[in-house]
Amino acid sequence: MGDDTTPMGESSVPNSNSDGNVTTETGESSIEALARRIQESLTVEKRHKFWETQPVGQFKDVGDGNLPEGPIEQPTPLSEVKQEPYTLPEAYEWVTCDMDTKEMCDEVYKLLANNYVEDDENMFRFNYSKDFLQWALRPPGYYKSWHIGVRVKASRKLVAFITGVPARIRVRGDVITMAEVNFLCVHKKLRSKRLAPVMIKEVTRRVHLENIWHAAYTAGVVIPTPIATCQYWHRSLNPKKLIDVGFSRLGPRMTMSRTIKLYKLPDSPVTPGFRKMELRDVPAVTRLVRGYLSQFVVAPDFDDNDVEHWLLPKENVVDGYVVESPVTHEITDFCSFYTLPSTILGNPNYSTLKAAYSYYNVATKTSLIQLMNDALIVAKKKDYDVFNALDIMENESFLKELKFGPGDGKLHYYLYNYRLRNPLKTSELGLVVSAIIVVARLQSHLLPAAAKGLR
Repeated sequence: MGDDTTPMGESSVPNSNSDGNVTTETGESSIEALARRIQESLTVEKRHKFWETQPVGQFKDVGDGNLPEGPIEQPTPLSEVKQEPYTLPEAYEWVTCDMDTKEMCDEVYKLLANNYVEDDENMFRFNYSKDFLQWALRPPGYYKSWHIGVRVKASRKLVAFITGVPARIRVRGDVITMAEVNFLCVHKKLRSKRLAPVMIKEVTRRVHLENIWHAAYTAGVVIPTPIATCQYWHRSLNPKKLIDVGFSRLGPRMTMSRTIKLYKLPDSPVTPGFRKMELRDVPAVTRLVRGYLSQFVVAPDFDDNDVEHWLLPKENVVDGYVVESPVTHEITDFCSFYTLPSTILGNPNYSTLKAAYSYYNVATKTSLIQLMNDALIVAKKKDYDVFNALDIMENESFLKELKFGPGDGKLHYYLYNYRLRNPLKTSELGLVVSAIIVVARLQSHLLPAAAKGLR
């Protein structure tokens, strides 16, 4: 979601305890603390007027154990859903973006490449590839009508974009068809036009027309009200470049050569039977992933078609690896990551930061630490500069061991028209949204602490 939806910037999150739940010194969960701080600090005029009109969890309700879990509003008869698009300012018009065509894909790519999410210091901006966009926006059963653009009537220029894709999300024991809403982007020169709320209402209208009444989305800003707040962690693969471009810094009493040595990896994976996933592996990977995700409160409900689309390797989009037992030929483990480069702004020597993002990983016979170390090794061999992971699922168990460091970015998860009674611990969340909307950098204080491993 974009900054146009809220006057709030990203809020800091307090300490993380050993079980993955983020708490303050008073014992509040991070979301309870955020809600309290926001309510106390905002004047009435600056409260989230748009979101307070929507069926989402409200800050005032956080911690109220009497509210029921589940849908906030019941479905409306389809005949009562608004049939005409919402009204745009006179100079603009809606367009349905056909991502099957090269021309539209080029237009969307250019809009996002020049106007999508940057870090707070304007050093990095996401640069989704056209292949990535087609992968992210055309899953099984997708609706072209959910790929929504705004054009300037006079020039025909594409100046705004928002999307939804269908997904089956399991919340506790209930599998719910939802829309995953993403890629909200408004041209930099039009941020004052308040287009974002209209675009959110329009994608919601189109989702409702398909008799779908719930959605999942993420944001780097705090709006009413996160179901979970997660932190990015980063593992340096090319530390010299990361330091040169300002993604991380050389720590006190650290030399470049010691830093490079600290993050050095073996030349090849160490797990016997570790290989690239193939089409024939889809049923086995589906069984592994479904079994693993069943333990989390919120997670996708994948079938074979979903696994084939989301997890089967696509060059420079998504990588998946299996461990096949050399003895039984059983597929016992699986790991994956997707590719999201960023444009490096204003650097004379480098133009692109190649980042891998941890996706879905299942370890049954191999330890998760060893499996993820093998993932780091293959990412390094494929010339990635950094490997990123959220502290969700069981990821916290390998982050420090494998020399990941916490970044400066938080990702907040939201559900639309669905209430959870209490915020989730990060370890209860099993959902990865592949289109990330917050640029995070490695916190500069990490390198000296990590260097202890050299002694």
